[in-house]
Amino acid sequence: MPNIEVIKNVFRSGFSMPELDWDVWTEPGRVGVDRYALWSPSETEESVGMLVRYPEGAHGDFHEHLGYELMLVLDGKLDHSNGQSFGPGDLIVEEPGTHHRMSTVAGATILAIRTKPTDPKPDEAPELRSDVIEALG
Repeated sequence: MPNIEVIKNVFRSGFSMPELDWDVWTEPGRVGVDRYALWSPSETEESVGMLVRYPEGAHGDFHEHLGYELMLVLDGKLDHSNGQSFGPGDLIVEEPGTHHRMSTVAGATILAIRTKPTDPKPDEAPELRSDVIEALG
């Protein structure tokens, strides 16, 4: 029988969700980001669903999307490398071929769903915003 996972009260204040087994997301160009996999790619499934937690000053790597990505900001403020910022309740849908590096000054938690893997683009990475650099200390 298929497994059903329920995470109660995901819209709680602070989104710390200490009952979840968060993993440090370690990749070149990614600093301070944690994730909790809702499902992972497999031999038959390319998509991934995850909760992603960006503490103050954290940022992701710069990458290209090979499929669609949906991001729902649950808490905090998430900054896109194109200069846009997103807050709680904002839903961002990026098409295949889009590039970004997400970051935060104050912290953010998001729900992210990718239909296909990403392709890292470190040689093309945009500079981090000065407020993010300051937050990293």
